[in-house]
Amino acid sequence: METLTASEAHLELHGRRFKIVDLPSAFGTELHKLPLVLRILLENVVRNMEGDERDAAVQAIFEWLDRGTSEAEIPFQPLRVLMHDTTSTPALVDIAGMRNVLAEHGVDPGRLNPSIPVDVSVDHSLAVEAFGRPDAVKLNLQHEMRRNEERYRFLRWASGTLHGVRIHPPGTGIMHTINLEQLATVVTTEGEWAVPDTLIGTDSHTPMINGIGVLGWGVGGLEAQTVMFGMPTMLRIPDVVGVRLAGSISGGATATDLALTVTQRLREVGVAGDFVEFFGPGVATLTAGDRAVVANMAPEYGATTGYFGIDQHTLDYLRATGRNEEAVALVEAYSRRAGFWFEPQATPRYTRTIEIDLGQIGLHVAGPKRPQDLLPLSDVPAVLEKHAANVETGGLPRFPVAIASITSCTNTSDPRLLAAAGLVARKARALGLKPAHWVKTSLAPGSPAAASYLKRSGLLEDLEAIGFGIVGYGCATCIGNSGGLTDPIKTLIEEGKGQPVAALSGNRNFPGRVHPDLELGFIMSPAMVIVFGLAGEAGKDLAREPVGVSTDGKDVFLRDLWPSSGEIEAALAASQAPEDYRRDFAEASKNPVWHGLDAPASPLFPWDDRSNYLQRPPFASLDAGCQLGNYTAYPLLVLGDDITTDHISPASAIPPKSLVADYLVGRGDDRDDLNVFASRRGNWRVMLRAAFHNKNVVNLLQENLPVAHTLHIPSGKTMPIWAAAERYHSEGDSVVIIAGERYGTGSSRDWAAKGVRLLNVRAVLALSFERIHRSNLIGMGILPVQLPLSYRGLAPVAAGDRIEVMASVDSLSPRCDIGVRIHRADGGIDTIPCKAAVETRLEVDLLKAGGVIPLILARTVEASEP
Repeated sequence: METLTASEAHLELHGRRFKIVDLPSAFGTELHKLPLVLRILLENVVRNMEGDERDAAVQAIFEWLDRGTSEAEIPFQPLRVLMHDTTSTPALVDIAGMRNVLAEHGVDPGRLNPSIPVDVSVDHSLAVEAFGRPDAVKLNLQHEMRRNEERYRFLRWASGTLHGVRIHPPGTGIMHTINLEQLATVVTTEGEWAVPDTLIGTDSHTPMINGIGVLGWGVGGLEAQTVMFGMPTMLRIPDVVGVRLAGSISGGATATDLALTVTQRLREVGVAGDFVEFFGPGVATLTAGDRAVVANMAPEYGATTGYFGIDQHTLDYLRATGRNEEAVALVEAYSRRAGFWFEPQATPRYTRTIEIDLGQIGLHVAGPKRPQDLLPLSDVPAVLEKHAANVETGGLPRFPVAIASITSCTNTSDPRLLAAAGLVARKARALGLKPAHWVKTSLAPGSPAAASYLKRSGLLEDLEAIGFGIVGYGCATCIGNSGGLTDPIKTLIEEGKGQPVAALSGNRNFPGRVHPDLELGFIMSPAMVIVFGLAGEAGKDLAREPVGVSTDGKDVFLRDLWPSSGEIEAALAASQAPEDYRRDFAEASKNPVWHGLDAPASPLFPWDDRSNYLQRPPFASLDAGCQLGNYTAYPLLVLGDDITTDHISPASAIPPKSLVADYLVGRGDDRDDLNVFASRRGNWRVMLRAAFHNKNVVNLLQENLPVAHTLHIPSGKTMPIWAAAERYHSEGDSVVIIAGERYGTGSSRDWAAKGVRLLNVRAVLALSFERIHRSNLIGMGILPVQLPLSYRGLAPVAAGDRIEVMASVDSLSPRCDIGVRIHRADGGIDTIPCKAAVETRLEVDLLKAGGVIPLILARTVEASEP
């Protein structure tokens, strides 16, 4: 008989025996006081740690119950890593460069391989070039493969060379839907063990998987590399905010409306870096699809997670997406036995709680510049007037809808929301309504199965009839791959008349994100996207005014188009078939163009100096160097609040009239076909020039600076940011960046930190940081320093000021004091008591090593020595 520890037990199911960590037996009634997310962390600690260290970690987790908070650190070892192509490319380029370094030091480069499975979806390179035509999917895929062929060959090399890296080709869907429909097991088996399915993903919306009870969250690619190569993620035991849901959604409101409401409420109370867990009787009224929509928005409300427990809805979802009954039975049996099953009446201990009455959720949009700015429909016209009061009319409405896009991430993983959109299309079609000719319409589902179930119910034909045919399966418009605008909108922008607006069912609407020329955008449900597209004018009060006029001359109102709950249920019943999900994914995975790409087979990637897509990164080095110390620096940039990773390192189309375009054209590229910034993340020379290349970045060092320019203070000259940084470095001067609140909001974008490191920035001083970007800065050896709120009361940092930072190697520890002084041009000195925005001992080690890459290299070289 096998010997078990006090915390272990056997689970027998269908003739199989699994070892499990038996939390209820080991910890009794105290276990049920813990939030579900902390129970999962507890199981991870008990299973992966030993001896005194394990006992101390377990004790710290239960001591959390005393105050609902803790300063203690614990390791977390996820089972897998999830990436997409524009985050995996820079990470894999790093690994390729690291292999070169190992070979140059006499170490077998094959020693550098991931120790856990890594799944990569090629989903962030689809651009909406063709739309409103039956061959749009085919044409857009052709454009994607042509533009990205070199980068895709590199990905093929990586999947063939690096053990455990599996790449899902273009057309198979977005990473989050692949995760939900194909990869997630909820409970998985590892040898003789049954354990919770856990992961980290290099996309901030990874928490979407929390909707079916899988614990996972977004990290930067740099943090993912540490996990890939055998190091746990170290985290302070998190504060857990409980969101109690009561009642049920009614009155035509959707899961999107709930997600936007949650975003607004949680941003209001502040949950940055916290785990969020939903509890209460209202949770039981939400389907897994509803929950996934809410969980997806976790980065928009600032949290690390948006967790929903495992219950019958989880099992229903697994069956609906084609999982076998044995796997579903294991999920239920294990979750009930191990203490992870969700109980609607349970009231665990939380750090804080808020309550949301689902019955009070109404039809909303969010915007026009931030996802947390919730608006009733009737407020949209007044808000637009506030943001663009002096806009002239130029032949179109003052606020024409330039883009109406049902996007892949937040919403299309929930068939209910797509069914509602299809029903709006059906009613519009019957009434003779179509979008105005200036509206660019698109539907980019997250899953190829969407085409099957929409077609089966007849709704795909209705969507196509009003211009919302499928344009591809990928993350397109929401990340800026929206393609060109229509000619009328282009003319309007050129003439400076009218203020075009985007309507999308995504999760982010920062100015310029959806399209560089669009400053305003609203997030909404897929069905509401169609309504805005039909109206053609965002300045209408669609709660009261007609959406359009029918073919028989009658006004058509929102109420005439909006589907009832019963209609949606009937459409779903007519559309769903579990076999769609596996079959359609498998068929899409056969992409012949992808599999026909030739790729190198060598253990070292053959770099080509002529390439404009792939260059060996200079920071893949053992000698990156620690940037800590006591020094006085010039401010390279002085920025305000809400500087997003899109501002720091844009992903959207490269403007043909830009310094980056000039550089690429000088190296032989076509100015009219430069692809997007995200596609160039394998080329550090391009991405260095792309740093802060966003027209909405306001550098307060000097008024009216051109895009991506700053003031080189010693010379008094205005120059490109990268050129100024290079000059500072060549002259031996240190530089820092000063920013306001929520610095680094947005995508988990490595290059928002890598670009800053290439600018030789030693520290970023901000009033607050978004969690993933803070981690990425540390991963590149850049010290994040949190300014006190009293900084607001001081005079802004000006061009003649210098910043003294006291952050010596020996004195750095998690959340330690950092001395900062502003030496004013007039001779005055302001002393500012700051804190290191550093959470764990591992982060301290990373900063001392100069970042993730030199630490991994040093450990690999050391392990190879006899």
